[in-house]
Amino acid sequence: MFLVRLLALVGLLIVVWSGAASADPSVSDWQRLRMCESTDRYDTNTGNGYYGAYQFDLPTWRSVGGTGLPSQASKAEQDFRALYLYRMRGWQPWECAGKLGLRDDRDARTKRQPSYAESAYIGNHPAFPPWPGKVYDYGDCDPALRAWQLRMNAFGYKFQGTGCYYAETKDAVLALQRANGIKDSGLLGPKTWDAAWNGKRPR
Repeated sequence: MFLVRLLALVGLLIVVWSGAASADPSVSDWQRLRMCESTDRYDTNTGNGYYGAYQFDLPTWRSVGGTGLPSQASKAEQDFRALYLYRMRGWQPWECAGKLGLRDDRDARTKRQPSYAESAYIGNHPAFPPWPGKVYDYGDCDPALRAWQLRMNAFGYKFQGTGCYYAETKDAVLALQRANGIKDSGLLGPKTWDAAWNGKRPR
């Protein structure tokens, strides 16, 4: 009987612990915050000293381990630093949180650093097409390449989505590789494919 009670108690503690780990704000709250702060633009930099989707100033960004400019960091990086800041200080750093009536939950101010896996839910970004498994080089044509080209239009390019790797595509590949610390080989492999959706904006 004692063993049964002990196992039941352990099970209860596991449930309670699991609940505490999932206490972070909802996807909807983060979306509303980003829309108010930056109209949900991760690359915004208006010159007012606040950057990115969550409008970090540089001292705050650095206080949670960020480097460089927040607006040049990937979406995943900005989401991670935002959740980290929330766990350090709750909604207090964001003026928009007060306007929206957002309230701290039990994970606010715990000082518990999140993992990237824990922060992945925040952005709720649409899934991107998987790498087709082929490394593209100048002169290659493939219908799958069209998705990458059209995605690059989010960074200001004007691809028509021909699916052929010519001069414009090579320029975009090299710029994206340099912005994201990928060897600038001009070859469009898995890292360069992923960076079009999850990487930093080319300069």
